[in-house]
Formats: sequence, structure tokens, C-alpha cells
Amino acid sequence: MARILIVDDSPSQLFQLRKIVEAMGHVVVTAEDGLQGVEVAKREIPDLILMDVVMPNLNGFQATRSISRDASTSHIPIVLVTTKDQETDRVWGMRQGAKGYVTKPINESLLKKTIQDFLKSA
Repeated sequence: MARILIVDDSPSQLFQLRKIVEAMGHVVVTAEDGLQGVEVAKREIPDLILMDVVMPNLNGFQATRSISRDASTSHIPIVLVTTKDQETDRVWGMRQGAKGYVTKPINESLLKKTIQDFLKSA
């Protein structure tokens, strides 16, 4: 059982992602924007982070960069889960420190496989 941080400003997306992750047997911690996501990541040190991109305060790219460049959290894999589906978005996300990229609407089986793959390699 892993501890997974889900960062998304949409209550319906948080609910959907939480349902999928908890059904896999993992513990979920949530944050409602990028700034809160960075704070929760530092406090909880999750095994994996699922990060939205379009959010207030600090967007997902900025939050990913902050988490991946901080010595206390740089080891945590971040998967961007976003509606931004352009190749330039994907490349930019990886440059910020993301290790994976899943587009919305969520393909549940792809998300589950992505989570399993990252947790196996951890």
C-alpha cells in the first residue's frame, strides 16, 4: 500500500482520482492547488504524486518544478494528469521534473498501469 498525493483544484476530478487510487488499495492525500500541493508533499513525503496542471496560485508545472528541485522531495515521482494534451505541454512538463504524463479525460486502465509502474520502480 502506497501513499499517493493527488493535487487537483476540481472537486469532481479529485473524487474520481481518489476513487481509482483507493480501489487499488492505496492511501490518498489531497491538495487543492499547486501551492498546497508543494506544502503537502514536503509534510507527507508521499510515494507518488498525481498533479493537475491548470490550477490557481501555483500551476502544476510550477509545483512540479518546486517539488522536483527540493532535496527533501526530489525523489518523489510526479505524474502530470491534465487536459493539456499538446506535445509541447508534455515536453515542458518533463523538463519541470515530471516522470509521467496522463491526459484527461482519464483512461482508468492507463492511469492504474502508470501508478503500478511507478510504484514498482520505486
